[in-house]
Amino acid sequence: MNRKIHSLIVRIREEQRGQIIPWMGLLSAVIIGAAGLSIDLGHAYVAYRQLQSSTDAAALAGAYALGQGTSTQASVTSQVDLYATTSGGANYNTGLPSPTVSVTFSCVSDSSMVAAPCAASGTGYNVVHVTQTATIPTFFIRVLSVVGISSAKSITMSSSASATMASGANDQVNVAMVVDATASMNTQDTDASCGNTRVYCALKGVRTMLGLLAPCTASTSNSSDTCVPYDQVSLFTFPTIQANTVSNDTDCSTSTSPSIIPYTTPAAGATWSTPTGTAGTYQITGYGSNWTSSNSVGGALSSSSTLVNASGGPTGTCAGLDSVGGDGTYYAGAIYAAQSSLVAAKAAAPGSRNIMIILSDGDASASSGKIQNPPGTNVGHSGNTYPSLDDQCHQAITAANYATTNGTTVYTIAYGAASSGCSTDTGAYAISPCQAMMQMSSGYVSSTNAPHFYSDATASQNKGQCTSSNNPNLTLTGIFGNITAQLTKPRLIPNTVT
Repeated sequence: MNRKIHSLIVRIREEQRGQIIPWMGLLSAVIIGAAGLSIDLGHAYVAYRQLQSSTDAAALAGAYALGQGTSTQASVTSQVDLYATTSGGANYNTGLPSPTVSVTFSCVSDSSMVAAPCAASGTGYNVVHVTQTATIPTFFIRVLSVVGISSAKSITMSSSASATMASGANDQVNVAMVVDATASMNTQDTDASCGNTRVYCALKGVRTMLGLLAPCTASTSNSSDTCVPYDQVSLFTFPTIQANTVSNDTDCSTSTSPSIIPYTTPAAGATWSTPTGTAGTYQITGYGSNWTSSNSVGGALSSSSTLVNASGGPTGTCAGLDSVGGDGTYYAGAIYAAQSSLVAAKAAAPGSRNIMIILSDGDASASSGKIQNPPGTNVGHSGNTYPSLDDQCHQAITAANYATTNGTTVYTIAYGAASSGCSTDTGAYAISPCQAMMQMSSGYVSSTNAPHFYSDATASQNKGQCTSSNNPNLTLTGIFGNITAQLTKPRLIPNTVT
């Protein structure tokens, strides 16, 4: 080949190569950028799921904190932070650098997803909202900048979650509500701000609790299903009522009061048998789950339920439990009866938990002839030995502690309980009604450590009554809501429920 021609061919090939190499570089950058985009977005998706999981956990922790009697917005926020992605949080993640956390609250009263009343929390709210925002760096798509394509050097993501403190999703429980119906319950209540008698306000609290419990199993929680009982509730009272007149407390069409007879003294641990006829009873309604027509948590209360009617009816217009009085106060027998019934209820529903709630002013001082064992035989002075006219407050403490020892969680509500009284408890057994109610509660350690004790008196309105260090600043309705919040589990709800 001619030397000149060969030189020309070589020069042409070199020029072509010079043109191809830049295009190959550009194509390589595009390929790497596209692959990098997939990798970076995949990493971002994983990071977002981690952020959302952390936000969900933080919201649930906040909802649980809402249900604590001492809750404040600050204490709830603190619990949120403990489970957030921030440094020091349980879900801290180095792949989510420098996240921010925002916490807000809502009082929701118009959603079936939110059962607990706002008054059940010391914060006055029943829903907590948590938002977390984090920015993560990109690694591969930055290479697109070498070919003049502006690419993101970081991706900012945000996740939100909302949770309510009591959802009705809980361990199956049997609840014995022991409500004082002595004459003092006819006095006007002011602290609970319900504008009625104390017995009316107490029953309003009972209805609040019914709205939070699950009457039927999840699979039968529709009105079209036949309810399979889940949570079950029985209402007890004192003084003793003649059994065949109990219907006067459960029938909204009558204004006749039940017949009051001297206090009976059921034995501790006795096998449960529902009293009938002219026998004395503390039980107003058996254990039932038919308090709503919808079978679901938060459903409208049903007027066909004796439990609802005894609690004042669906809207509080039924007379319900009548505070007749006349025999003074002696409630050790009612506690032993309620405990025996709970043992039977648990045997019929294996795996369930037993709960007893005792509401009273705490002052036990029934006079001679008002306590009988057996019926027709008056009890005398036997010191602290049940049954006795002596140390009646301490007998109630012993009865409640017996229930705790035998597996029942006892909540007590000191309703107007005074700091002086318990006149039958003297000498070494001297005690105030307020202290008696406190020592009856499960888990009692001291006057500043009684986790299952509640009082309707707050520190700011204490009128010679005791206050609760563990569960302060709650109205009576709030107390019942808070107790139920302890029995249920917090749950996530849609962020749109505000």
